[in-house]
Amino acid sequence: MSRLLPVLTGTHRQQRLAILNYHRVLAAPDPMRPNTPVVEDFHWQMTLLSQHFSPLPLDEAVTRLQEGTLPQRAVCVTFDDGYADNARLAAPVLASTGVPATVFVACGFLDGGLMWNDAVMEYVRLAPEGNFLFREQRRAIPATTDLAGRRSLAYRMIGEIKHLPAHQRALAIAPLLDSDVALPGDLMMGADDVRQLGAEGIAVGAHTISHPILASIGDDEAWREISEGKHQLEEMISAPVTLFAYPNGKPGQDYSDRHCRMIAQAGFKAAVSTRPGVAGHSSDPFQLPRFTPWDKDPSRFLARLLLSYRHIV
Repeated sequence: MSRLLPVLTGTHRQQRLAILNYHRVLAAPDPMRPNTPVVEDFHWQMTLLSQHFSPLPLDEAVTRLQEGTLPQRAVCVTFDDGYADNARLAAPVLASTGVPATVFVACGFLDGGLMWNDAVMEYVRLAPEGNFLFREQRRAIPATTDLAGRRSLAYRMIGEIKHLPAHQRALAIAPLLDSDVALPGDLMMGADDVRQLGAEGIAVGAHTISHPILASIGDDEAWREISEGKHQLEEMISAPVTLFAYPNGKPGQDYSDRHCRMIAQAGFKAAVSTRPGVAGHSSDPFQLPRFTPWDKDPSRFLARLLLSYRHIV
């Protein structure tokens, strides 16, 4: 099979780099997050990568892509945001399978912070059945047994405010944070977790401070989020931070070319988006695509990843 893979994927002649995009790895299935892998899923996924692909650190892969020295079926693993389970659950799997990774950290949420989307998700999960106001509209929390209904409500609320300016988004979730519902304070990593990643061979990348959609804020604020986020992480880990991930990451919608120029000006080597596909030799190093592995079946996961090598962007 190893001889057929390069032909099937079209990678036997061209330099191509697949970058996988994760957020969390869970200890057990969560009906509010049905697409998030559990540890067992993540383990077989990383095992497949180690057996059939060429996993590389992202920093090295970017350099070798530019040099034209990538191995066949080169792949990188990345995580966005800085969730605690990256350090506690994903890192041991990465170590046992020998797969390197990069964790992009939104440093403003470390040590007890809660991202706005998680505030919405956890409020809807934990709130008692009944009505509440959200953005001056009455919403209904379904019965505790109707997790599908609660999940649907949370996704709708998240979609409503995702692209609002950061201050408007903060105003929208303020009543949830101030409610009697006890929201979790341990979803994100602490600074010590971030430092420990380096000791375990996992690279740390920047993901701004407060995870704003860059296109929704002014240039001065965007520059502060980009440059200060980089600086804070470098102070934290006592090492250069050379890689960046755009929050949300859709080109032309969540960020623009001027933000790419800011990334370069801030001293980053490369940046990743959420545009699907794989990178080729001529790809913009400040807009590298990423592939999100949703499949829960190993054969489908493998097939989808192999087919993604045909789509260079």
